[in-house]
This record gives sequence, structure tokens and C-alpha cells, in this order.
Amino acid sequence: MTQDIKHHLNEDVLMAYAAGTLPEAFNLIVAAHVSLCDTCRAVAESYDAVGGALLETDDSVELSTGSLEATLSLIANGAPEQIKHARKPGVLPGPVQDYVGGDLDAIKWRPVGMGVKQAILPTTSDATARLLYIPAGCAMPDHGHKGMELTLVLQGAFQDEDDYFARGDVETADEHLHHTPVAAQGEPCICLAVTDAPLTFKGLIPRIAQPFLRI
Repeated sequence: MTQDIKHHLNEDVLMAYAAGTLPEAFNLIVAAHVSLCDTCRAVAESYDAVGGALLETDDSVELSTGSLEATLSLIANGAPEQIKHARKPGVLPGPVQDYVGGDLDAIKWRPVGMGVKQAILPTTSDATARLLYIPAGCAMPDHGHKGMELTLVLQGAFQDEDDYFARGDVETADEHLHHTPVAAQGEPCICLAVTDAPLTFKGLIPRIAQPFLRI
């Protein structure tokens, strides 16, 4: 259910999500956002409907030799068993709980410095997804971007030179945005951030730590 969300995903990202062309990490953050945002979920579902209509009107193609036998073999052998974790209402949206194996208490945090912690989620190598824990009032290092970064707020809020972002909000950053996010006062800010390229830092210490932190 929408929780007074003011910052949404752009239509290009939602369209790519519906088309299935996003990297896994970006699929995750879109799924997490649309689980919280009625507006973006409706847009994504409309793109799904358009895609379905196009498939129905598309010309059929002839199956390759042996495709039926291969399909029947897959059905007979069954899909690999997957471990399912029960979703519980909490800070993490359902799609993120599936990756973590639960809510906040299941996250394996690693300290980054200044009280900040991160947990890198297992996704394909074409993009990176990480959970960030930022103490209230703490500023992240001043940085820019070589590619796209999407940041979804899951708890608390943060503010930068661009705007104020609270739970459910998504900030879209690219090579044109250089900023210093600061967690709002009150409670720690927990975010899901995905990137398809390394960040760029001005400070020496963040640049030295960057390869070890995979940012």
C-alpha cells in the first residue's frame, strides 16, 4: 500500500522491468518498490498487459525438432528444490526478505565505518544490490556516479542536495548527480541501493576503501 510516496521509478525502468530486460539487482529494487507503491505497481501492470496483448496478436512460430520431448523431460524431472522462507510483516518488503531469508534480524551486516553497515545481496554480476544501514544524522561520503544508481528507502529517511527521501521513495542517480546523502534524525536509515557501475569519490579514504567495499 502506498505510504505517501513522493519519489517514484521512471517509466523507462518500469517498462524494462515488465519486458524482463533489467539486471537481477534492478529487478529486485523495482519489485521491492512496487510492493510498497500502488502508483508504480499500476504502471508496471499496465505494461504487462500491453506485452500480453502483443504476444496474443504476434504471428506464431514453428517449434524446433525435439522441443516437446525436452519440455516433457523437464516436467518429469522436476525443478530444483528451492528453500522458501516465510515472509513476515516487517521493514523489508517481501522481495527483499526472499533474498535475506527474513527481516532485519536475518541481515548479515558488515561494518563500513562511522557506524555505517552494508550487506551485499547475491545477484548476477552485471549490477550490485546492497542493503545500507546509516545511523541517524550520519553523512555518507560525497560521491558521483559512473552509471545508474537506484536507492529505495526502507526505514527512516535521508536528504541530499536533490531532495528528501522517506520510506518507499526511490532516488534515481546518474552521472549528472553528485551528492552527499545525510540520514535524517530520529531512527537509522536503511536503504536498498543498486548500481551498474562504481561510484566516484573525491575523498582519499573512500577511494582507498572502494575496492574492498565493492562500491
